[in-house]
Amino acid sequence: MASFQPVILGGDLGAYALARELNDAYGVKPILVTAYNPSAIRDSRILTRHEFSRANEELPLVEELLRIGADLKARNPKRALLLLANTDWRIHVLALHREELERYYVLPIPSLEVIEQVSDKQEFERLATAHGMPVPKSFYEDFTEAGRPDWTPQPVPDDLRFPVVAKPADSSQYENLIFEGRQKVYRIDTPEQLDNLWRTLAKAGFRDTFVAQELVEGDDTGMYSVTAYVDSTGRVSLLCSAHVLLEEHHPATLGNPCAMVTEPIDDILEPARRFLEAIDYHGFANFDVKRDPHTGTFYFLEVNPRIGRNSFYVYGAGINPMEVLVSDVIDGNLQPARVASREVLYSIIPNRLLLRYVVDPKLKAQVRRLQKAGRISPQRNPKDAGPKRWLYLMESELNQYRKFGRYYPHPTDTGF
Repeated sequence: MASFQPVILGGDLGAYALARELNDAYGVKPILVTAYNPSAIRDSRILTRHEFSRANEELPLVEELLRIGADLKARNPKRALLLLANTDWRIHVLALHREELERYYVLPIPSLEVIEQVSDKQEFERLATAHGMPVPKSFYEDFTEAGRPDWTPQPVPDDLRFPVVAKPADSSQYENLIFEGRQKVYRIDTPEQLDNLWRTLAKAGFRDTFVAQELVEGDDTGMYSVTAYVDSTGRVSLLCSAHVLLEEHHPATLGNPCAMVTEPIDDILEPARRFLEAIDYHGFANFDVKRDPHTGTFYFLEVNPRIGRNSFYVYGAGINPMEVLVSDVIDGNLQPARVASREVLYSIIPNRLLLRYVVDPKLKAQVRRLQKAGRISPQRNPKDAGPKRWLYLMESELNQYRKFGRYYPHPTDTGF
C-alpha cells in the first residue's frame, strides 16, 4: 500500500468518524483543520488538530490548505495527501479550487458541474425524475433579486398541498447565513406562513433559491439513508442503506439522523446506483429517502455530494468506506462492487432516550434486540478510551436529553 496522509476539514462528529475509519484501517493519524477545538475531537489520540481561525472563510482556508500541502510535501515528497471534507460548503470550496489544490492533494470528489447539479434541489428533481426516481412535488422561490425594494415573493401555486417542508435548494449557499429564528429546515402549514418565511429570508440577505416540498406523511421512522461510493471508472463499488429510527430536532441540525438500523433495501439501493452511474459521478454520495406509509412509495428527497455525517453506519454494516476510497484513489486497485449487509444499530443517543421515540411495537422489539447486542457509535472508540474522552462522550449523550426535551419532547405522527 502506498504511503499517504489524510487531511480532513472540520472537527464535528462526521469528521471524527472519517478520522476513526482511517485510523482503524491504516493506523494513520489524520490532520483535522478546524477553527476551534470542538469536543467531538478534543483530546483524541487518533488525530492531529491543526487550528486555523479562518477555516470558515473560503480564500483564507484555501491558502492555508496550500501552505499545509507545500509543507507536508517538502517533508515527504513521495507521500500522497488525501484531502477530505464532509459539509456541503467545504465540498463546494474544494471543487471551486480543485486545480490549485491538486498540486498537492488527491481530491476524491465529483466535478464542480456535477456537484452543482445534484446539490441544487431543482436540478436534482429534474435528474431524478428523468431516471425514474420518485420525488415529492416542489415549489421554488428565487431570491436573487430579493434586495430590490420592489421585490415580492411569487404567488403560491394552487395545487401545492400543505404542509410543506421548506429548505435551501443548495445548502452550501445557506450554511454560513446567520439570523434570528434560523433553522436547517422548516415545517410550513399555510401559504401565509410560507410568505412570512420568504420575507424573513429576503431580509436576512439570502440570495439563492429555497424550495417548498410537499411533506411526505410519517414520523422519523419513515426516513431511510443510502450511502454510495462511485470509483474512478464511474462504477458504484459500495452501497449501504439504513432505516432511520430518530432524527435530531434542534433547529440547527434538524433532520440529521441520530439512530439507524442498517439493512440492504433493494428498492432504494438500485435506483441510487442507476442514478449515479448515469450522471458521470465520482466519489461519495448520500441520499435522503422517505417512504409513504400509505402507498409504500420511496421518495428521494435529496442527494448530498459527500459521505454524510453518519458514515460510521456503513462501517458498522461491514465495510469500512475509507478502505474502499483509499484502495481506489491512493493504491489504484478497483475492488468488486459490494453491498454492506450486516444488521447493526447505529446510535449516538442513549438507549433509553431512543426507546422513548420508537412507537411501533415490532420496530421497538428489533431495537431492544440490537441494543442488547451493542450499539455502534464512532465516539465509542477503544483507542480513545481515556477519562477526558469518556467525559466528553457522557456530556454529549446527556445533552441529547436536554435537546430532545426542549425541541421534541414527545413523538409525533409527522416528526415535527
